[in-house]
Amino acid sequence: MKYGKALMATLLLATGNMLYAAGDFTYKKADAPVEDRVNDLLSRMTIDEKIGQLNQRSFYEGEEAMKMWQSEVQAGNIGSLLNIVTPDNADAIQKVAMEKSRLGIPVLMARDVIHGYKTVFPIPLGQAATFDDAIVELGGRVAAVEASSDGIRWTFTPMMDISRDARWGRIAESFGEDTYLSTRLAVANIRGLQGEDPSDPTSIAACAKHFVGYGASESGRDYNSTYIPPRQLRDVYLPPFKAAVEAGVLTFMTSFNDNDGVPATGNRALLKDVLRDEWGFKGFVVSDWGSIQQMIPHGFCPDLSNAADRAFNAGVDMDMEGYAYISHLKQLIESGKVSMGDIDNAVKNVLRVKFMLGLFENPYVVTPQSVKYDPQHLAAARKAAEESAILLKNNGVLPLKGVKKVFLTGPLADAPHEQMGTWTFDGEKSRTVTIAKAMRDQFGSDVEIVFDPCLTFSRDRSTAGVAEACRKASGADVIVAVMGEESILSGEGHSRADITLPGAQNEYLEALKATGKPLVTVVMTGRPMAIPSVDEISDALLYVFHPGTMGGPAIADILFGKVSPSGKLPVSLPRFSGQTPLYYNQHATGRPATGKETLMYDAPIEAPMTSTGCSSYYFDAGFGPLYPFGYGLSYGRFTYSDLRLDSDSYTPDGTIRASVTLTNDGDMEATEVVQLYVKDHFGSVTRPVRELKQYSRVTLKPHESTTVSFELPVKELAFTGLDMKFAVEPGDFTLYIGGSSKADLAKDFKVN
Repeated sequence: MKYGKALMATLLLATGNMLYAAGDFTYKKADAPVEDRVNDLLSRMTIDEKIGQLNQRSFYEGEEAMKMWQSEVQAGNIGSLLNIVTPDNADAIQKVAMEKSRLGIPVLMARDVIHGYKTVFPIPLGQAATFDDAIVELGGRVAAVEASSDGIRWTFTPMMDISRDARWGRIAESFGEDTYLSTRLAVANIRGLQGEDPSDPTSIAACAKHFVGYGASESGRDYNSTYIPPRQLRDVYLPPFKAAVEAGVLTFMTSFNDNDGVPATGNRALLKDVLRDEWGFKGFVVSDWGSIQQMIPHGFCPDLSNAADRAFNAGVDMDMEGYAYISHLKQLIESGKVSMGDIDNAVKNVLRVKFMLGLFENPYVVTPQSVKYDPQHLAAARKAAEESAILLKNNGVLPLKGVKKVFLTGPLADAPHEQMGTWTFDGEKSRTVTIAKAMRDQFGSDVEIVFDPCLTFSRDRSTAGVAEACRKASGADVIVAVMGEESILSGEGHSRADITLPGAQNEYLEALKATGKPLVTVVMTGRPMAIPSVDEISDALLYVFHPGTMGGPAIADILFGKVSPSGKLPVSLPRFSGQTPLYYNQHATGRPATGKETLMYDAPIEAPMTSTGCSSYYFDAGFGPLYPFGYGLSYGRFTYSDLRLDSDSYTPDGTIRASVTLTNDGDMEATEVVQLYVKDHFGSVTRPVRELKQYSRVTLKPHESTTVSFELPVKELAFTGLDMKFAVEPGDFTLYIGGSSKADLAKDFKVN
């Protein structure tokens, strides 16, 4: 019997598929050690199959498209697929991978599940405002469970870029300006996403991003260059990523930016020397979307082949939707520019994660669809939104007690899409409970809620409805105005040079103030905004980062006093756009501001030029934020007293034991975030004016006191010195404990 070459190849492939499907190979044994399974599978792979594992594509639907995807998967050309969001499609792809591909290697399904899947939690910056590791971890767990019900087993979060420029749109995805806070919350998020055991079908792989320095984009402009000195890189930007490795994060993502001329996706010193050799990372590194190709317009690579070469040899294991590896790696191997040993190592990294996720044993969807919007998930999202709300000002108008009529207004009072915030692909506005709906449902039987948004969206410049809205406001006991920015005004690619309220919002607030009625302003936003005039005219100011699915009930409960606000600013709130980047732990200067400087309009006409007495401040704006990092009020009235240290002198291997008495002098149970800061007075290099070192959430009943204790290892005071060594330097220190970065209760100590 004679066969053509094509038919013979088909038969041989089919025979091979059956042999491997039925074979008793080590990589198919669930009880075999992961590394043994990885090595066994690798030994059986062709070059093309290896390269395929390093290729990630973005899924799109359609009958012909599905045939194409199945064909590519069967051929072993795809290691991961983005954006499959139905269990049927996920299982259809996996069935081909497991039963029709030669080796039966599952596809890793991925999706941007940034702050919730169906049940949307506050944006990450909002979650940071909770200073609550447990609620951030729970948010990750809820997201993982819901996403896994559609076959998603990998997401691209947490984003742990230290973000100090309010103009940068992606500050919304961050945990804010502080390294310590960002580190703790990133680790909590990883724990939630990956669970106790990543092989649990409800767990999904986390991704530490963006490695590294993306949050320092020059001018706050997305995709822009960064210039981070090595010492600052070590002390500010790298610690969250190191902690992520120690927490067992399974994947890393490179960033879009270059630093000092080297794109992150081509930075071998970071990806190999630091991440692999120094920290011992065993997972895999994925590029950001097309960031390998984007090294061409960076001017770092002349063409896609060279970009593939430089990215791969720098340490990028997987190409996200860039076509670089699938198009050029084989030729780069043949030319000797890429070694087979390095190819094998990259493939091992990818396979290791797939084995750790249990995909070979559980490739199909097993999480039931009923987990979406589970009542417990909604309750958790509501609690997260409650804890993320920051009360900045209150002249006694909140909580709303005894009011009979509320005028509710503003473009974000009944805007379910906007309330979910940026990077929300799968949340549904029909399941999002707005402030307007919540106030009517929860309090409408006792209080008349008159609603008129006046402005239809945050950028609305029309003032046509202002007069009528103010007429309605005049008949109410109190005005609640929900202002801010739509979700599209923050996030990737949405940097803003002017971070004040857009549209006619300021004019409208001025008109509302003129009615003489108490004005409660709720600012709902994706970033820290410059709102000094809003602060001035508001009788109460509640700041909420886009709060997600259950944001409406959470905010309504706070306004009416069912819940006391407990959020704290995870970023400094600027007075003006021109202050950014702005952060509390700036380095000490030779001429620090005193707060007593002469401002521009106070200077005499024809004043003589002099630098005598000048300090580091703005002539037209003074110095400092509108509200500092860590600030936030409650309906309690907290006082701090009796700060104690167990010693006034410590050794570098010792532990500082500090305690303080916290009292709630108010008439309502409330929660305070107690914060511990340290100032290092002298060093071999200049040091920050103070740094957050620990925090604790404490709930007290009315007129209750408690002792809050901290144990701070002295090694946590280490920094990168003049010799570029990371160590604790002896010297004089001051420890502060209080309710914000401006805490003034202090004790001095020495490190010998």
